[in-house]
Amino acid sequence: MKRNGRFKGRSICVVGDLSADEQRYLYRKARELKAELGAGGDAAGFRIADPDYSAYLVFLENSTRTRESFRNAALFHRVRATMFDAASSSFAKNESLTDAIKMLVGYAPESCFVIRSKLEGVCGWLADYLGPWAERSGYARPSFINAGDGKHEHPTQEFLDEFSFLEQLGWKDERIHLALIGDLRHGRTVHSKADGLRIFKDVVVDLVAPPELAMPPEYVARMRRNGFEVREWGSLDEYLASGKAAAIWYFTRLQLERMGESVLEKAPALRRAVTFRRDMLDRLPDGARFYHPLPRDRLAPTIPGFLDDTALNAWDAQSANGYYTRAVQMAMLSGAIGDDFEGEGPASRPDDEAFVVEAAINPRSKPEYKVGIKPVESGLVIDHIASGEPIEEIWNRVDKIRRVLGLNLRSSHGVYHTNSGAYKGIVSVPDLLSFGEKELKRLGAASPGCTLNLVQDGAVVRKYRLGMPPRIYNFDDIACRNENCVSHPSHQEHVETSFERRRGGDAFVCRWCEREHSYSEIWRD
Repeated sequence: MKRNGRFKGRSICVVGDLSADEQRYLYRKARELKAELGAGGDAAGFRIADPDYSAYLVFLENSTRTRESFRNAALFHRVRATMFDAASSSFAKNESLTDAIKMLVGYAPESCFVIRSKLEGVCGWLADYLGPWAERSGYARPSFINAGDGKHEHPTQEFLDEFSFLEQLGWKDERIHLALIGDLRHGRTVHSKADGLRIFKDVVVDLVAPPELAMPPEYVARMRRNGFEVREWGSLDEYLASGKAAAIWYFTRLQLERMGESVLEKAPALRRAVTFRRDMLDRLPDGARFYHPLPRDRLAPTIPGFLDDTALNAWDAQSANGYYTRAVQMAMLSGAIGDDFEGEGPASRPDDEAFVVEAAINPRSKPEYKVGIKPVESGLVIDHIASGEPIEEIWNRVDKIRRVLGLNLRSSHGVYHTNSGAYKGIVSVPDLLSFGEKELKRLGAASPGCTLNLVQDGAVVRKYRLGMPPRIYNFDDIACRNENCVSHPSHQEHVETSFERRRGGDAFVCRWCEREHSYSEIWRD
């Protein structure tokens, strides 16, 4: 059987790797597969059925449900399934993950890697680097599926969750009202919902967690950018007292192993704030259902055991749905299905926004320098540095510009009044007559909003206004601040640090782990 479906060779590293239409296709096919297998059918039309196709399950963190559902999905597909034992592998000999996966790509005509790791962004890096490498080396482009990376995302859990929600809602995607309850700070399953819930046309999300466990602001902001209505409460008691409770409740466990000592001391109070109790039963809306990505903490479950045999229990069926949705994802990426897809794919990458704008020059015999700045006959002047900011911040920015651009040469700099009476920084560098695109990127990333004046024979001949560059990479002195990012130097994976400007915003986003940084944070100290 030829496998040339439109998804062949793609990867699922984050939820956004599938468009809303592609997610709906996934859920439709999973529904079909579940119905056929439930009726005793063979479901041959979904199978990869190729003994030369390799599915590598690389679980570098403990897992039961995700690992076993993928293992059984691989068995369903009748492909070569290999559990990659990290404990006794070449990782113990300090081999990088990139080298290990590169080796495995060469062992099969086609391959798919399901990876769970504490390294955030690892699948995105591997897909970006090893995809082109495989094609240059004569191998088929491998697919990568993120089975959970640190606190970042868990797209395959998100897809089974959305499938389960749709199942409860009678496969209608007009509206969802959902409560997210528990440890929203550390839970990658709830973080993934910032994009996963886009399949619904109208979304209301209720966040129920005390401040110590609250959803990180960047995910709340992403939800709102996606058009969701977001409401927040500090405890289940407050939430139920509001009279606005949703019918779909999604609980998460408290990840105490990720918390500092100061938070651990508050554990009993935190647990009580997000744990369901018997006295809450009569305050639930009609038709309420509870979901949980599992496992529950057997000692202190947020969904206690007395609810197991009630109509509220939707988490058991939710867990079983992982088999169908993950089998369909593998079928899609192998090309076994996908020819019948109709709809839009992921949005194309937007064109780079200009960050360097040439400005008009006001003709005068000499540039207007402030007291204390030595006039430059030939050279450059960086002006309007951190204009309007407090003086301390301006000095910090001046210092950063000198370090980032390596201006360890004859020059002058200072903080001065602007024409409006506010303060700004100026760096004046004689004899430096050229400034390339790479340096412009560095300057724009270090201090957006400044201007660059090129001076010859005492007159400004070129003037540029700089904004934040759309991308910055391939610099030795930038680094992601997230210690769990695959690109962080401490992991020695030799991953290129790369940032992209959040469109319409003033933050740089790590290409791999998606952590947001201010322009002052991307530079190594």
